[in-house]
Amino acid sequence: MRVPVFILAGLLVHCVFLVSIFDIYFSSPLVHGMTPQQTPLPPPAKRLVLFVADGLRADSLYELNSNGTPQAPYLRGILENNGSWGISHTRVPTESRPGHVALIAGFYEDVSAVAKGWKENPVEFDSVFNESKYTWSWGSPDILPMFAKGATGDHVYTFCYAAESEDFGAQDAAKLDMWVFDHVKDFFNSSRSNQTLFSALNEEKVVLFLHLLGIDTNGHAHRPNSREYKENIKKVDEGVKEIASMIDNFYGNDGKTAFILTSDHGMTDWGSHGAGHPSETLTPLIAWGAGVNYPQKVTSQFFEDNFLKEWKLENLKRLDVNQADIAPLMASLIGVPFPLNSVGTLPLEYLNNSAHFKAESIFTNAVQILEQFKVKMSQKKETTLSFLFTPFKPLSDSEQINFLKKTRLYIQQQKYNEAVSLCKTLINLALEGLSYYHTYDRLFLGLSIAVGFVGWTIYVILVIIKTHTNLTKTVQTNNKESTVLFYGFAFVGMIIAFFLLIQTCPWTYYVYCLLPVPVWYAVVRELPVIQDLAANLLSLPIHQSIGFLLVCTLGIEILVFSFFYRSTLTIGLLIFAGWPVITQLWVQAKTTALIWTLLCVLLAIFPLMPVVGREPNVPLVIATGLLTLLFSCFSLASLCKSENKYRNNEDLKVHFYQMLSIALSTYVVSSTHDSLKNKQGLPVLNQIISWMTLVSSSALPLLSPTFLFQRLFSILLSLMSTYLLLSTGYEALFPLVLSGLMFVWINMEQKALQHYGLSLKPKLAVLNFAYATDITQFRQLHLDDIRRSFFFVFFIVTAFFGTGNIASVNSFDPASVYCFLTVFSPFVMGGLLLLKVVIPFVLVSCAFEAIQVTTQLSSKSLFLIVLVISDIMALHFFFLVKDYGSWLDIGTSISHYVLVMSLTIFMMLMNGLAQLLTTRRLKLPRRTKHHST
Repeated sequence: MRVPVFILAGLLVHCVFLVSIFDIYFSSPLVHGMTPQQTPLPPPAKRLVLFVADGLRADSLYELNSNGTPQAPYLRGILENNGSWGISHTRVPTESRPGHVALIAGFYEDVSAVAKGWKENPVEFDSVFNESKYTWSWGSPDILPMFAKGATGDHVYTFCYAAESEDFGAQDAAKLDMWVFDHVKDFFNSSRSNQTLFSALNEEKVVLFLHLLGIDTNGHAHRPNSREYKENIKKVDEGVKEIASMIDNFYGNDGKTAFILTSDHGMTDWGSHGAGHPSETLTPLIAWGAGVNYPQKVTSQFFEDNFLKEWKLENLKRLDVNQADIAPLMASLIGVPFPLNSVGTLPLEYLNNSAHFKAESIFTNAVQILEQFKVKMSQKKETTLSFLFTPFKPLSDSEQINFLKKTRLYIQQQKYNEAVSLCKTLINLALEGLSYYHTYDRLFLGLSIAVGFVGWTIYVILVIIKTHTNLTKTVQTNNKESTVLFYGFAFVGMIIAFFLLIQTCPWTYYVYCLLPVPVWYAVVRELPVIQDLAANLLSLPIHQSIGFLLVCTLGIEILVFSFFYRSTLTIGLLIFAGWPVITQLWVQAKTTALIWTLLCVLLAIFPLMPVVGREPNVPLVIATGLLTLLFSCFSLASLCKSENKYRNNEDLKVHFYQMLSIALSTYVVSSTHDSLKNKQGLPVLNQIISWMTLVSSSALPLLSPTFLFQRLFSILLSLMSTYLLLSTGYEALFPLVLSGLMFVWINMEQKALQHYGLSLKPKLAVLNFAYATDITQFRQLHLDDIRRSFFFVFFIVTAFFGTGNIASVNSFDPASVYCFLTVFSPFVMGGLLLLKVVIPFVLVSCAFEAIQVTTQLSSKSLFLIVLVISDIMALHFFFLVKDYGSWLDIGTSISHYVLVMSLTIFMMLMNGLAQLLTTRRLKLPRRTKHHST
């Protein structure tokens, strides 16, 4: 297989493996075609007011200040005297859109919404707003439109501020909440002179939704323990008090208004959210007003967390719910049908109503969830061959009828407690059944992907052995045999396709199930190579083979382990530090070996540092900028001194521009930080410089000479200027230390080659990337090249975790992008954060490119070993993905797999990018001098 075809095939295979995880574990749970279900008894409330304080943590609201006073006095008074309270447990991903969907529509959204930035509906869905007579909502343009868009008819009204208002660098984000409160007051005042609006507001089944984004914005900008975040909670508390009082007055205190205050998600101490940490998944819930229970006094209650004591709320009953349970609670309070796709269970303890009403409401809830189960079952039955279909036994048709009859009878006999417990059992079974049918094809798809994965890895190993080693003889292929083989595999593929066709499976199933066929065909075609290899291995002493396999396994396990514990990388780097001693290399090059050991130890400190963004340290970023300038001055001086016949003034100019770029970046970081600290926003000049630096940093290295160290240093300076702009603390130092180690690594590998007698000594200083690709005489792979490739993968993983990232979506700190923009924009911010992750990768990839040049290897051969190592890691994580257990575990397992697959795809792209950055040179048009004749 030719190189470009092989790389394209590799990219395609890995993209399929990456996407498969979402189909196997996270496809949309929604089904359509159910009948709406409504409680037959009159509801306790005519209207509902829903306050959602975006990004509000449960502990931030409930805990007392150091002087013993509450953070939110009005809401504290409500939960102590007027209403019910508890914790609403959210699910991963803890983002605004999925949180609001769970609250208002009652189901947990699939991860496919991430592709729309959690803003658009990937699927149409029903919600409490859609079922209401009228809904008026005020708040963020990111959240409100999605509920209006999905609604039938014209009865959901939205009032949003401009998207530009969501500015992390603004004077005070609490103004977003003030905007909402002011507009609600104006709305009610204007209704007194607008008869149509007045009569609409006096209808039943009315919802008023106030989305309060200030707390979330202040949390991102200043962290949840900041004064700004806490002040914002106080302002929200005062606003809620004013709105509640105004609404009660407007309706003449008719006692028909229910109020609910909650949050869509929490926030980590370092101001991010998205994963499953308790600070992100525990949100407050306070309900009061019509139909809501009063506070219940208790002498003792047990929860695994110890919050009650901290919050001084041990004697008030805490009623915890899952986030999706709030949707049926709202529907029950105002008497609208439960949202069709809701999987929430009505929290009866929040209701202050008759036992009959509670029994009827939970019965409606059970029937509504059972309806979804029936639709899901019939869908799965239609797309599965009858002899292969395995139904969910605990809820057979007869069992369903039995449950419903029994419950109806209990309600008629006024045995309400028995009816309630039976309904809860039915709900649990229906939810289990929904999950059963939703994950029905999981094992089958998982096996297909695993078979494809294993086949691909074996194929890559065979390609390495066949084309880059002397382990096998060239074997003539038998045309007749290969034709039989081809038709055999084609027949298998047709059977699989036919099997999928008669079951009307989605097109993605064809991709997952047919992918192993060509992959394994390619493997089986190389059967002579496998036989040859087996014979070769058997001729080796058995302890050697086993020892080699054990070392390889240990190496890969260390890499896998580092995803769970970053400190594993420190252990690995300390072992690396001793590498010259173990292999006797230090005898040849004492100075180089000593510098290598020192830099390994220095780099080993980074994985032990706290996660980036938790402790911003701008002076350290500025110091790094100055240190980089110092290094570049030394480099410039040595360049000027060198009697290099290849040197010219253009090269010095490029070097000077790069130094200027570093100086400007250092200035921008400093002045932007001061400006944001004084709440003056992001200066426009700084923003322009930042974007110009970003654009120029990709082109400047291409103007520098292609001599090995000159080009690598130029790449470092260019990338460093952008990296400084994206840094908030100690991670700014990381690329400098990493690059230092990379330069020494190139030297060490040169020494290693001489140590094994594989190379003459070309001078590294005069090695040129541009001519390296023309080497016709590449050497074959040596056992030591596996170690080289392992070093590369290890450094790539270190490049990710060493900079303070954790294997999770919540480790990224939005403060990193404040030199570029402060107005919320998920895709631009995500892109910049991704660039920050990529920069250390590029540095390692370029060094690896240099090593391929200095060790006289074709770039393909070493890269194939890298591919095998990363694929074995990915297969590891594929089997570790889970969708059960705590949300922290689920979120982490997905993050790990997505990260390691992305790393593999990245490394393929990085390989190409590194070649471009190191070997290409742009020539600027020179001005020609005209001589007078």
